[in-house]
Amino acid sequence: MISFPNAKINIGLNVTERRPDGYHNLETIFYPIKINDALEIIKSDKLSFESSGLEIPGRVEDNLCIKGYHLLKKDFDLPPIKIHLHKHIPIGAGLGGGSADAAFFIKLLNDYFSLGLNDDRMIAYARQLGADCAFFIKNKPVFAFDKGDEFEPIKLDLSAYKIVLVMPPVHVSTGEAYGGVKPAPVKTSLMELIELPVTEWKQHIKNDFEISVFKNHPVIRGVKAALYEAGAIYASMSGSGASVFAIFNETPDLGELKSHNQVFTDL
Repeated sequence: MISFPNAKINIGLNVTERRPDGYHNLETIFYPIKINDALEIIKSDKLSFESSGLEIPGRVEDNLCIKGYHLLKKDFDLPPIKIHLHKHIPIGAGLGGGSADAAFFIKLLNDYFSLGLNDDRMIAYARQLGADCAFFIKNKPVFAFDKGDEFEPIKLDLSAYKIVLVMPPVHVSTGEAYGGVKPAPVKTSLMELIELPVTEWKQHIKNDFEISVFKNHPVIRGVKAALYEAGAIYASMSGSGASVFAIFNETPDLGELKSHNQVFTDL
């Protein structure tokens, strides 16, 4: 059985305070986009994981799909399976690709083995694997808050626009991004700002990570500037970076950006 985990973008991101547990409280908008991995499971004599496409850093036993298997096996008599992940969603891009793989893996196990889990139970499992994993269970636009793992559904449809995403040849670690941010309370919540017309987002919706990340990686700042020069009505780094997305009224000409970066269109 196969599924196709998709990426997400963050529309705005405010880091509001540092928590006693070392994490940060934040608020952001998660919006799913059409950049996909491919994830397949089949029954096997032993549990195994293999990947193709983009190279996945780290040890196999630390992969969130493997962790998800062991998490559900505590409650269900799961047989051994072979997991194959074709990685297409850029890594270190602020797109939630690893979290998407984990959530879709839970949904895949639920369907393949007829576990009978509803969304709430799958969300409970996903929360144990990562802060934004749970978003991908329902996979619909939400206002995310606290650690980014509490959600409020929102009505947001950008299908009338052209969304593009540019991934420059740099990597921004989550630790680096949080190390350079200064938490501060917000005057107006993103929950309200997202109701503004898209043409007004540029003046009101920001990503707190951009200040330090742009300083350390000028190429990312340059990508955002180039997207505005190409006619974007809103552009922003997604999450902690390094990808930058933009919203256009019409399909843009991104020829120059395509020569130096990975570019995704029609998202």
